[in-house]
Amino acid sequence: MRVSARASEPQPSGTPWQGGILVPPSLPCLLLATAFFAASLTPSLIPRSSLTQALLTGCAAAVGYGLGAFAGGLWAWLGLPAPKQTRVSRWTRWAVIPIAAVIGWALWRTPGWRNMVRDAMGLPDVGGLDALRIGLLAIVVFAVILACARLLRQFVRRITRRFRRRLPRRLANTMGLLTAGLLLVLLANGLLFRVGLRALDSSYREADALIPPETAPPREPDGTGSPESLVAWDRLGRMGREFVSAAPTAAQIAEFTQAPTQRPLRVYVGLSAADSARARAQLALDELKRVGGFSRKTLVVITPTGTGWVDPAAITPLEYLYRGDVASVAVQYSYVSSPLSLLLERDYGRQTAQALFDAVYAYWRTLPKANRPKLYLFGLSLGAFHSEQSVQLFELLGDPIDGALWSGPPFASQHWRSITRHRNAGTPAWRPAFRDGAFVRFMNHGDITSANAPWGPMRVVYLQYASDAVTFFSYDAFFHEPAWMHPPRGADVSRRMHWYPLVTGMQLTVDMLLANRAPMGHGHVYAPADYLAAWLAITGINDWTRQELQRLGESLDARRAKSIEEDEGSG
Repeated sequence: MRVSARASEPQPSGTPWQGGILVPPSLPCLLLATAFFAASLTPSLIPRSSLTQALLTGCAAAVGYGLGAFAGGLWAWLGLPAPKQTRVSRWTRWAVIPIAAVIGWALWRTPGWRNMVRDAMGLPDVGGLDALRIGLLAIVVFAVILACARLLRQFVRRITRRFRRRLPRRLANTMGLLTAGLLLVLLANGLLFRVGLRALDSSYREADALIPPETAPPREPDGTGSPESLVAWDRLGRMGREFVSAAPTAAQIAEFTQAPTQRPLRVYVGLSAADSARARAQLALDELKRVGGFSRKTLVVITPTGTGWVDPAAITPLEYLYRGDVASVAVQYSYVSSPLSLLLERDYGRQTAQALFDAVYAYWRTLPKANRPKLYLFGLSLGAFHSEQSVQLFELLGDPIDGALWSGPPFASQHWRSITRHRNAGTPAWRPAFRDGAFVRFMNHGDITSANAPWGPMRVVYLQYASDAVTFFSYDAFFHEPAWMHPPRGADVSRRMHWYPLVTGMQLTVDMLLANRAPMGHGHVYAPADYLAAWLAITGINDWTRQELQRLGESLDARRAKSIEEDEGSG
């Protein structure tokens, strides 16, 4: 009787590549999963809810298990001898004790670890019962992922069997893995990714068109969206209407100063107002001219976030500092949130930011230097990323703008990353000093680098919090300890945060997604008082008393905190 070559091939035993979905887990894989489970519970940058922590811990344990499975598969693929099954069974029985001990110890420490992060941000402590819920749910998440992975393995094995009819075993295994991986990528990209993103874009577009009944167009002729405006009220988009209607009045500004005040001008052009970035930029310039923006003392070119949102905490302090003698202009470039916009429409944001700056700067240069406004740039998050790219510094040498404020620059920002990498020796990565500070400085909770050094003709300030994972995430964090973790650390970063291979990268990924939910003054939620300090450094304004500035900062912070509370309550 003839035995086929495929049937006579020696099959390695005791490896993670064998068996079906209900096969007991592998011991080496469980040990790695336990280590990842415990490491994922340690402190990182942003406080997490019990559900979020459980999902992260379950996924981390699955990644650890997957690494063990990969090592076992590689061992079998190389044809190395596997341990005897009896010995493996004996090890597995004894290993249950240390695995359970490590999991129990990690869950016992979990409330303390979570409270370390919360204490750094002034949040109340959490109780110990949450740790048990986190552990149970994390185990469920881990089991579900493991089951899905084993189903995927069965799918790969089916494909591999077809290749084994014509190819050697190792080559057939490799081809099976590659084919299954390619099919899954094509499925995810062609079906889930594209269809899902189209649905998101459509929903964002519909939400952007909504006009709340309490939001009315401005009555003043110099208001964007008024009957006299070049931009119709329904062409501003939801974020544009919020930005224009939220401008402080002269009376509100007068509550904090004895000097004469006026109402600041805000110009906004929505994505639906014109067909191209250049057309929208030209429309914004024309509207800015119409309302008299170039006759104000200060003009700010704003690059909004992905949805078109302009953080009121950023612009309002500047309008108060100049007692309303400010004009600002922004153009929307996307409907979707910043992460999706960065992924899908990176060029749109850069093109729009550059088109708007080019249009405004070209006209601004034609005005007499003695009479034209001071010109500043502003961007938050993705807006900072695109605003950075809108300016070519060598083009400004002959006639520089007055400065820029970029807050929460995302980790992909090239200029920010380059300056941070080449910071002065001995300065921390979360608060770097760059050369003599004449051109660029960094601010963290009101504390600015090179505070006593003289400025050059153009002033650039990066406002960033040490706990902002949007800024300090990096792909290298999966494999190397980030420089910002070296001492000294930022005030709102736990001293007990440690670096673990792969796990820290996963923690920072979750922190980046949660950064906008941090308390005001931490993470990616920038406080008006810190914006106020940053604008003071950039503009050099010195006609406010310390008491007036303190009262203004506290009032703006209180308003912002109340607004965040109301948004969370309505959400």
